[in-house]
Amino acid sequence: MPRPTKFRRVEFFPENTYFIPWGKAKCEIEEIVLNVEELEAMRLKDIEKLNQEECAEKMHVSRQTFQNIIDSAREKVAKALTEGKAIRIGGGYYITNHCKFKCMDCGGVYQVNFERDKNNCPICGSRNIMCSKKTGFCNKWCKREDDNRK
Repeated sequence: MPRPTKFRRVEFFPENTYFIPWGKAKCEIEEIVLNVEELEAMRLKDIEKLNQEECAEKMHVSRQTFQNIIDSAREKVAKALTEGKAIRIGGGYYITNHCKFKCMDCGGVYQVNFERDKNNCPICGSRNIMCSKKTGFCNKWCKREDDNRK
């Protein structure tokens, strides 16, 4: 039986989470899901230009795990670009220090570990939740959820 996947630390969330090839209808093409931590690995290595050890340390994983994450990310992006597939960014096993939520029903305060934690309390399952930290990042990230609920 494999070990449970360890949560990876993520510091960046993109504003745009869906990319499709020019001139193709969304309903006509396959999509590839790029996990949030895979995007973070590419950002740290390819944009921030950190070495593998620094990247692994920032994400709170081993160097081998970091290498596996970035290999998977690069393979997905290369496949999408060469085969004309859409890329959807989302999901994965990650945590962030940027945003905590409070459940108005059970009173629990929790850190977002999965995409679903933005919509449902992981303690009691309630949808009556609020962002408890009003930072610039949090307002930007949570704003999309608030807009969808209206």
